[in-house]
Amino acid sequence: MRSDIDLGLTGERPALLDLTELLATRLLVQGNSGSGKSHLLRRLLEQSAGLVQQAIIDPEGDFASLADRYGHVVVEADGDDVALQRIAARVRTHRVSVVLSLENLDADNQMRAAAAFLGGLFDADRDHWYPMLVAVDEAQLFAPAAAGEVSDEARRLSLGAMTNLMCRGRKRGLAGIIATQRLAKLAKNVAAEASNFLMGRTFLDIDMARAADLLGLERRQAETFRDLPRGHFVALGPALSRRPLTIAVGPTATVSRSSSPVLLPLPDAMEDARSLILTASPEEIVAPLMPRPKPRPVPAPDVLVQLANYRPPSPVEEPEEEPMDPEAREAALAEVLASVLADADAAACTPATLYQDFTVRCRIRRLRGDTMGLPEFKRRLAVARAEAGGAVADNSGWERAQEIAAGLPDDLAGLFLVVARAAIEGAPCPTDAMLAEAYGTSSGGRARRMLAYLEERGAIVTRKDLRGAPIIAVPDLGVETGPGEPQMLPAGPKRRAV
Repeated sequence: MRSDIDLGLTGERPALLDLTELLATRLLVQGNSGSGKSHLLRRLLEQSAGLVQQAIIDPEGDFASLADRYGHVVVEADGDDVALQRIAARVRTHRVSVVLSLENLDADNQMRAAAAFLGGLFDADRDHWYPMLVAVDEAQLFAPAAAGEVSDEARRLSLGAMTNLMCRGRKRGLAGIIATQRLAKLAKNVAAEASNFLMGRTFLDIDMARAADLLGLERRQAETFRDLPRGHFVALGPALSRRPLTIAVGPTATVSRSSSPVLLPLPDAMEDARSLILTASPEEIVAPLMPRPKPRPVPAPDVLVQLANYRPPSPVEEPEEEPMDPEAREAALAEVLASVLADADAAACTPATLYQDFTVRCRIRRLRGDTMGLPEFKRRLAVARAEAGGAVADNSGWERAQEIAAGLPDDLAGLFLVVARAAIEGAPCPTDAMLAEAYGTSSGGRARRMLAYLEERGAIVTRKDLRGAPIIAVPDLGVETGPGEPQMLPAGPKRRAV
C-alpha cells in the first residue's frame, strides 16, 4: 500500500514522498543555515501527522507549535535521564506523538537527554514496536564527526543512540529522519545508513563533495548546490525518486517561534540615549544581573569498562570465586567475541557498538575483572573478521601482517588484514561486499576509498591484469591476491610523467 505525502512541487508536478517506503528506509536532510531545512522538516511532519506516530528531537524548541494544531505532546527535558527513558517507553506504549524540547539545556546535557530518550524508544518492549518517524534536527550536535567541547561520555552516549536509530531502528519500527547544516560535521557511520536524501543550498566545497557523493553525482555537478534557491532541495531515494530531481517545498500550516531576520526601521534619535544605556534601572539595582557560572569540565570515566567490571552489592558475604585459569579465560573471551560476530547485524555495526554488546555478554558469562579495553577489542575484532574463513597456515606471514595492521589506524586494520589474508593464500581479490564488511560499512565505494588511502601509505599496491581484473599486492609480505572481478577497484593514483 502506498501512502504518498505532498512535499511541494517538482516543476509543475507534485513532489510526493512514499511514507510506507520511508518507514522501511531512512532520510537525510542537509542544507546550510537559511536553506529552508527546518521548513522542509515541518512540511514533512505536518503532512504525515495524521498517518504515523512521530517523535521530534528539537534542540532549539522550534517545533513546539505542532502541539496546538496536531496534538503533539511537548516534553521539556530537565536533565533527568531516567525519567526521559520512562517517558519514551510510555510514548511507544500509547502511540503518542511528542516533541522533545532541549532548548533549556547546555550542549552536554542536550546530548545526554537525547541519548536517554532515543534509548527508551529503542529499548521498548517488542509488543510496542509500532511504526514511528523519529526526526532529529541539527543532527551534527548529537552525532558529531569529531570530539568537541562536550565530555567524552556524553558524546559516546549520544553517538551510540544515533547509531542505533539509523543502523538498527528499522526492525523496531523506528524510521530515522536526520537534518544537519554540515555533512562534514556529521558522523559518517550515521549519515551512511540513510537511503533517501534531500540536499539543499550548500556552499563549502567539502560539504558539496559529500552531498554529490551520496547522490551519485559527478564532482563537477556538485557546484549546482550553491545555486539552489531557499526552500529548494535535490531529492533522491526509493521513497522520493530513482533519479535526482529538484523540488520546491510547499507552505506549512504552523510556524516556528524563530524566524528569519528582516530589516526594521530604527527608532528616532533620543536626546537621553546616553543616560538610558549607562544608568541602571531600579529593577537592575534590586536584582543585579549575575553572570551564569560556567560548569567545570570533569574528565569522563570509561563507562563501558565500568559496566563490564560492575558487581552489584550483596548484603550476604559471598565466598570469593577462584580466579579463572588464564587459558580458560582467554578461550571464554574468544567464544564471546565469536558470538558477537555471529549476530546477523554485526557486519553493519561500528566497533564501539559491538564492544558494548561484548561487555554485556561477558557480564552474562560472569567473566569477572577487566575484560579488555576498546583499543584491544578493535585489534581482536579486526583479526577475527579476517580469520572468519578459518586459521591461516603457520609460517605464512600472517604474524607479520598483524604487526603491520597494528601500525595502521584502528578502522583500517581489519580492511588491511582481509586483503593480506587473500594475498597470503593467493585467493581472488576481495569483492566490494567483503571489503565493506571488513571496514564496518554497507558502502562498497567507501571501502574502496579506504583502499586508496592504504595505497597512499604504502601498505598495499593495486593493479589490473590485461583483462581489467583487480589485483592487490602487499609489498612488505611479498605476496599478492589473485585476479578479482573486473572493474571492482578504482584506478590507482596517477603518476606524474618524467
